[in-house]
Amino acid sequence: MAKKSVEVQVFDSDFAVYLRESVTYEIKMESRSRSRLRGVVLMCILLAVSGIVYFGYFCPEQVCALTSRDTSWSDWTFRFPVQDNLGKPSPLYSSPFTSKISNSGLSYDDVLNDNFQFDMNAHDVMVFLHIQKTGGTSFGRHLVRDLDLQRPCTCQRKRKRCYCFRPNRNEIWLFSRYSTGWKCGLHADWTELTSCVDSELDKNEGDSVKRRYFYITLLREPISRYLSEFRHVQRGATWRNSRHWCGGHAATPQELPHCYKGASWEGVTVDEFAACPHNLAANRQTRMLADLALVGCYNTSYMPSHAERNRVMLASAKRNLAAMAFFGLTEHQKVSQYVFEETFNLRFAVPFEQNNTTLSSATLSSIRPDQIETIRHLNVLDLELYAFAQKLMYQRFERLQKRDSQFHERFAHLGDLPGRQSEAFNWDQIIDADDSSTAPHK
Repeated sequence: MAKKSVEVQVFDSDFAVYLRESVTYEIKMESRSRSRLRGVVLMCILLAVSGIVYFGYFCPEQVCALTSRDTSWSDWTFRFPVQDNLGKPSPLYSSPFTSKISNSGLSYDDVLNDNFQFDMNAHDVMVFLHIQKTGGTSFGRHLVRDLDLQRPCTCQRKRKRCYCFRPNRNEIWLFSRYSTGWKCGLHADWTELTSCVDSELDKNEGDSVKRRYFYITLLREPISRYLSEFRHVQRGATWRNSRHWCGGHAATPQELPHCYKGASWEGVTVDEFAACPHNLAANRQTRMLADLALVGCYNTSYMPSHAERNRVMLASAKRNLAAMAFFGLTEHQKVSQYVFEETFNLRFAVPFEQNNTTLSSATLSSIRPDQIETIRHLNVLDLELYAFAQKLMYQRFERLQKRDSQFHERFAHLGDLPGRQSEAFNWDQIIDADDSSTAPHK
């Protein structure tokens, strides 16, 4: 069975991966013929042949590949892909092995071009990938309530929804829980969003247009995030309406068995939570940022080697994170706000709050060292991803800082806009609505 055509790039020399069609890669061919040649004509022929071989190596395989070889997943080489980040994402077909990689939107480097502008008057769309228990509820509210816009979003309490339209017409520029609802599924991940967003917007707007997508997300320190999810599940949350869509279908009960019997896992202990091998809380951030079609979606028999599966997922998550137009870190609210504002040239009317005292920190102080070690082992991929994210975040921060001649004043007065105050809007009744076990797919 032919396997999936993918390219995975990570801007980290210790973890760059490149996966090719039929899980193949082409090895640079060295000339095996060093015979003594005579005459200018023979030399020209050799040069022509060498040029053809060289072209066949660097040309994209879909266009002019000379050969195709079968190799194992461990046969990887290193090369930077060239991608067209404009337009619609490629759909995921019914088989993850024959589908092509989806378009993940404009890259961060594209955004930093001198002539870049997030154009709300055109067809630019910001897509928020909301990972559970990362502070996404607060950030999502900031997006719909606190941005200084020519045409601010209008929100309705009863519907818990906001209309975020472009200044010149009623088309949305923000794809998020509070602006569109869970159109691609409850807490849709990268795999679900990139195969769904474009078609959902076409249905919503009744038209098919060539849009530019800008993916954004938040990450959180993995141990704290895991414990926060544990406490939330312990109180009764299940996220049972999540589709886990991949390869043209939702994950089956056989692929993702429940860790509990009954309606919820309410009252679960830390040890029970950590013991279930199907608990998606472990390494959730890596899984939600990776292209899961690379590993056969949720079918673990596709790639029997657990270590190999983890390695591919982590590499894909790093690549996708690095390519995102923006990502923030829950533990670095002020830096995250500055990076967002400078990246998109948009301003928030309030400063982001840094809340270092959470339920997870209280839980952390109450569990045993061996339990903490177990949780670290379960989240080893997320820990490496988060370390990568921290490094990348501060690289972006320093780069933006150097370009900003008024950095010190700007950074000291984030959220302070003359003559602009954020309108009070009480959403306390839905403080955990983003994690509701009964949130609909609408």
